[in-house]
Amino acid sequence: MTDTVTDRFLRYVVIDTQSDAKSATQPSTEKQKNLGRLLVEELLAIGLSDAHLDEHGYIYATIPSNVDKPVPVICFCSHMDTAPDFTGTNVKPQLIRNYAGGDIQLSGDPQQVIRVADHPALRDQIGNDIITTDGTTLLGADDKAGLAEIMTAAQFLIANPDIKHGTIKILFTVDEEIGRGVDKVDLNKLGAQFAYTMDGETAGHIEDETFSADGVEITIQGVAIHPGFAKGRMENAIKIAGAIIDRLPKHVAPESTEGREGFIHPTGVTGAMDKATISLIVRDFNDEGLASKEAMIEAIIKDVMPDYPGSSYTFEVKQQYRNMKAILDRHPEIVDNAIEAIRRASMEPVRGSIRGGTDGSRLSFMGLPCPNIFAGGHAFHSPLEWVSRQDMERAVKTIVELAKVWQERS
Repeated sequence: MTDTVTDRFLRYVVIDTQSDAKSATQPSTEKQKNLGRLLVEELLAIGLSDAHLDEHGYIYATIPSNVDKPVPVICFCSHMDTAPDFTGTNVKPQLIRNYAGGDIQLSGDPQQVIRVADHPALRDQIGNDIITTDGTTLLGADDKAGLAEIMTAAQFLIANPDIKHGTIKILFTVDEEIGRGVDKVDLNKLGAQFAYTMDGETAGHIEDETFSADGVEITIQGVAIHPGFAKGRMENAIKIAGAIIDRLPKHVAPESTEGREGFIHPTGVTGAMDKATISLIVRDFNDEGLASKEAMIEAIIKDVMPDYPGSSYTFEVKQQYRNMKAILDRHPEIVDNAIEAIRRASMEPVRGSIRGGTDGSRLSFMGLPCPNIFAGGHAFHSPLEWVSRQDMERAVKTIVELAKVWQERS
């Protein structure tokens, strides 16, 4: 078993672990367990004797404390699944040694080019080793980079008992990409007080704030009738759905917002003449922003529906996750210790917000405060995804240093 973070990463990404939102099972795809079984074998091989894969697809393992004093139990977490947005089957990772700069044309699909203009983070990678796809699949750095980093750090800590640390828990989850990553996590069994997801992007970054997120489902009941006799009677549910979508504000969309601006985003439309459904996601950094956007959507519906007096609608909002900052601000030492670890790993820490969510969003509200640390990947969920060897190594160093900081400051 090779033990560099790059070797591990290349071993993991060729295993297809794409999750499936349409599946009702847990995990949503059995193939996620294929990687899970390999990870358990490797954890057992490096000496974590309690490592196991449970019936829901989660992996739990423990690095025992090697000090006599009490130290808070911390957990490192990453997810095994890759996003449904782009295929993860038959991944062919490409290693570019000593990147010299410039755009990267991908060999499997010459139309796919990682352009420096679109990916300015490449400018910081001159001389580093870059891993890409061949352009026909996503890479899976989200979040197999995190898996490889946690595994490599665990092996390093076990192999170097002179590095003093408290008890460290490992948690690998399934179905994070479809919003179910921690649905069945057993926090009592995990036994950690604080956690960190290794699921961020640029080296040196730590994120203690995420979007708050809701899902909205609009169901429209139209009036169906034979089109030959439809004049003045038919109310086509598909057209009603189209009218609603057309009126969504263009300045409150993912493609027109940035920074701390939230958005409304239609993610699916299904329908027939008699009935149609619109699925949307709503994102903002606070609950008031969510509520105002949801009120905006319903106001649009109420403006459209009078043109269709025989039709009706239902409007359902489902909470997805909330901004973890509300929880993390009560425990400033979690982020402070991570900032110190990033400094010790020879980087300048950058604290920021995620225009998205992680397993840590929900874990924080379940009682396990959990910010997000960089894993080094870029251009997630696309065939242009890439990661550098050196950034993954920096993440490994950050994990090791973080274990030391918690021990020293306890």
